[in-house]
Amino acid sequence: MTSRTHAFASLTRPEGFDLAVVGGGATGLAVALQAAWAGRSVALIEAHDFASGTSSRSTKLLHGGVRYLAQGEISLVREALHERKALIDLAPDLAHPLRFVMPAYRWWERLFYGAGLVTYDWLAGPSSLGKTEQLSRAAMRSRYPAVASRHLRGAVSYCDAQFDDAGLAIAMARGAAAAGAVLLNRVRATGVTPGAGGLALALTDPFTGASGHLKARDVVNATGVWVDDLRGGEPMVQPSQGAHIVVERRFHPADDALLLPRTADGRVLFVVPWLGHCVIGTTDTPRDPADVELGREPLPFSAEIDLILSEAARLLSPAPTRADILSAWAGLRPLVKPSATAGSATHRISREHAIEVEPNGLVTITGGKWTTCLAMARDVLRALPRHPFEATTPPGITLPSGMTALAARAPTPAEVAWLADHTWASSVEDVLARRSRLLFLDVASALAAAPVVASALEAQTGRDADLAGFQLTAHAWMARFRQV
Repeated sequence: MTSRTHAFASLTRPEGFDLAVVGGGATGLAVALQAAWAGRSVALIEAHDFASGTSSRSTKLLHGGVRYLAQGEISLVREALHERKALIDLAPDLAHPLRFVMPAYRWWERLFYGAGLVTYDWLAGPSSLGKTEQLSRAAMRSRYPAVASRHLRGAVSYCDAQFDDAGLAIAMARGAAAAGAVLLNRVRATGVTPGAGGLALALTDPFTGASGHLKARDVVNATGVWVDDLRGGEPMVQPSQGAHIVVERRFHPADDALLLPRTADGRVLFVVPWLGHCVIGTTDTPRDPADVELGREPLPFSAEIDLILSEAARLLSPAPTRADILSAWAGLRPLVKPSATAGSATHRISREHAIEVEPNGLVTITGGKWTTCLAMARDVLRALPRHPFEATTPPGITLPSGMTALAARAPTPAEVAWLADHTWASSVEDVLARRSRLLFLDVASALAAAPVVASALEAQTGRDADLAGFQLTAHAWMARFRQV
């Protein structure tokens, strides 16, 4: 019996589980992890790969939400700042403090933003990662020579944190498995029905053709943008797309990140050093829920890339052009659907999460962000209709990372074999997008590495590694950011 066949058989065992989770992104994995830590029997399924949707396509930041401070959402900011530190402590190999620099080009900006960021420090309390600092124009030109200096009046500097989003997701999955949870990717839940003492999820495994039912006392729907597909009823989610581009580090060679506090679409723009490159983003483009089909690859719109480049030119000198882009990706935020009077500007929707318990007992969670995933999970476990409980993180525990050394490069055949055996990697995209982050850093390099990865993966698993599918995806990414 193969490991995959054995895992599927474990999911459909007659006695069932205390808890089943549908969705292997940040929220679902956090739910499974904390429930397993509490000694519950837990199963988690993911229709594609862990973190293959929104959870691998973030700006790679753990933050309290500076812009929410301006909106007066003090409790949300305070909670996020505490949770930011908790994730750094939980995954020190994958998350670390990062200083941000906000250049000022108007006389009042240093005072205005400086006052807000001092408040941000105060709200962090013992979870603070560093103090806010004022920088003169001379200091800026000396420390950050790539920052546009025309009309520059200085800057404000503060601390937040950076992490590897997909890396943390895989570490959470491995941590949950180590605590006894049964997890399997590429298993689809096709329906949920009442069962004896709980609910039953109808499952299909596209790899083997197997089908069966996963029984659990409580079931959590944590499928992000796609929660409404499983629950039915009045939609909870208004999707919003955020795009990013990646360029060489030479455009911002400093170790600190840059922040432009207001862009043309009302968001903030980040220029973030990440794995030897620079990530620049993001955007906020409302999407029609009918146009975000599960499994369909979201791509940046040409207008989003143009907007990022235009705003980056306000910060960087020289500024990158389309010819300098190495990779570009888009993610779909599962924003809580606004009321009819809230308007259509999705960037005004709070990132606070929403939990709904259906009449049949299905628990659905959506909204939120990576920074608060553990807090969201605690709220879910507290809201379970049949077996609620208070979850805590065991003191002193850290997650098994095991992949940090290959984050910015193609893995060797031996490393591919290890990834297949220990991290559920089963396709070239799994390896080069989410175990290594090479697709997110440099599409051309990922394409060059793909055939060797496919060969090693097929040798280890005995299954097709979908090299052709990866090549289609990578070429689609490249065509989008090379478009003129």
